[in-house]
Amino acid sequence: MLITESLTLHYGSSQILHGISVRAELGEVTCVMGSNGVGKTSLLRLLSGTHPSTGGRYLLNGSDVTNSPPNALAKAGVAYVPQGRFIFPMLTVSENMETGFACLTPRDRFIPEEIYTLFPVLKTMLDRRGGDLSGGQQQQLAIARALITKPTLLLLDEPTEGIQPNIITHIGEVISHLRQQKKMAIVLVEQYFDFAFGLADQIYAMTRGKIVYDCRKSKANKTKLRSSVGV
Repeated sequence: MLITESLTLHYGSSQILHGISVRAELGEVTCVMGSNGVGKTSLLRLLSGTHPSTGGRYLLNGSDVTNSPPNALAKAGVAYVPQGRFIFPMLTVSENMETGFACLTPRDRFIPEEIYTLFPVLKTMLDRRGGDLSGGQQQQLAIARALITKPTLLLLDEPTEGIQPNIITHIGEVISHLRQQKKMAIVLVEQYFDFAFGLADQIYAMTRGKIVYDCRKSKANKTKLRSSVGV
């Protein structure tokens, strides 16, 4: 479970995040919505350890991990699928997935068969270079690489961006499956409103680095939410 308490983030003299308090429960999808430039990606970078906070607290499964470095957070169970995917283009599909082994113990350094159940296309492309894959295939590879680390917190940044509709549908099915397993909390940053709303259990909307909407989906007012995220 993830809890943040009044997190702030500055880039130099500019304040990017203002008192962000969110929760992400095990077995749920927590969606963070908002237009471009409101701080959603900065929040995920903070949660992954890429950027240190300048105030507040970050709790993961009951432990205070505020400003822990990325390698420590990865070992603690945080997996980050960044916007743009960041696949290694000269490595094969298999080698890209194996980069997830770094935070695992030696006995856990293998690719579970479930990865190929979730993403069958990857099994047919193990020797193909990452740079030769389509955008949708690279996105599947990026999520697979994250899952290999056995996360308890999965951070997904715009997983539908630039992806063809059939793969968007498939990624949605994978996220639903992961939620049903109740082994991880999932934080989904997404601008595609219908995709995000369809998957969400808990919804936050951001504007100018602040949370302006906080609601369980079961009680959400879609009109008000659309207005909050500018769609």
